[in-house]
Amino acid sequence: MTEIPDSFDPSDFTAEVTREGNAVEIVAPDSLPSGQRIDKYLTRFYPEASRTKIQRSIRKGHISVNGEEVQKSHLVEPGDYIQFRLIRKPPMHAEPEDIPLDIVFEDEELLVVNKPSGMVVHPAPGHRSGTLVNALLYHVDGNHVSAADTDTSSSDQDVGLSMVNALPDSPDHPVVRPGIVHRLDKGTSGLLVVAKRDHAHTSLAEQFKAHSVDRHYRAIIWGHFDPPNGTIRGAIGRDPNHRQRMAVVPEEKGKWAVTHYETIERHANTSVVDFWLETGRTHQIRVHSQHRNHPVLGDPKYSGRAIRYGTQNSTRRDRFERIFEILSHSALHAYRLGFTHPTTTEELQFEVEPPSNWKKVSELLDAE
Repeated sequence: MTEIPDSFDPSDFTAEVTREGNAVEIVAPDSLPSGQRIDKYLTRFYPEASRTKIQRSIRKGHISVNGEEVQKSHLVEPGDYIQFRLIRKPPMHAEPEDIPLDIVFEDEELLVVNKPSGMVVHPAPGHRSGTLVNALLYHVDGNHVSAADTDTSSSDQDVGLSMVNALPDSPDHPVVRPGIVHRLDKGTSGLLVVAKRDHAHTSLAEQFKAHSVDRHYRAIIWGHFDPPNGTIRGAIGRDPNHRQRMAVVPEEKGKWAVTHYETIERHANTSVVDFWLETGRTHQIRVHSQHRNHPVLGDPKYSGRAIRYGTQNSTRRDRFERIFEILSHSALHAYRLGFTHPTTTEELQFEVEPPSNWKKVSELLDAE
């Protein structure tokens, strides 16, 4: 913070405010009623920021009043000379990172990758590095991408990945996702198609919108569906009781979703099930399965990491403790992906086996 100018005289000012970016200089007017906390007073100069963010910046020492550091409880007086800078997180960005990738298919237009469970698809708040996008940028020898870029500052040729919908569409949605046509949850493994060129991205997005992409998932679930093969229908929206989760909600409060399933194998208290989607809603398979009281095994968000069926003796508890150690994420795998190549119009289809740890989990489940 700069010091108060030698010539500063509160009586010379009324309500003078200067703001440049995140920094503001204020002279409290003589007409200001005394006794107002400074954190509350500053909110009028930052309509885009919460009071909590302002308090955080005050705690970090980014404020002075008449040349002295103050706390959030400081009471503003008429004539106070306030200098304040609001802390902002740096813009979301993606740097190339040397992270191994399992490339199933690649040409000049696109890639198909087998994403491991535990990997986030693109940078977002809480996951600024180590994502699939970081690995892809390194693989294609691409450039850094920042949410501060404009649509014209980077092209697919510069970046090495499609820039369609790659940058945030609003300040409330700070993600960077070059090349990403569709996503898998962090804990879900399996096949993703990634666009290298903008025209390929547009064609693939149209196929997803038309529901012509063949997407099949395999999961280990608690219990047994009745009937063993069928369809789950129900709108999906934000869970009113748990804002970090989704749930089946009344139709007018969510987006309609349809999930088909087929039981492939039964264990004593779990099943291996194939799912395919008519719609693509957030957490769709996990939510629909949990709604039918058959959550995906190992799913921490939707009740999959507790024993749901069978006895509760110590032997079973020990067995499932071992299973959950082996299965650090949901037992959900996108094993089949089919689509029309954007340029050649060839019908492409790919399949990959579930992660190797599923074999050990199956052996333990067989022993029930």
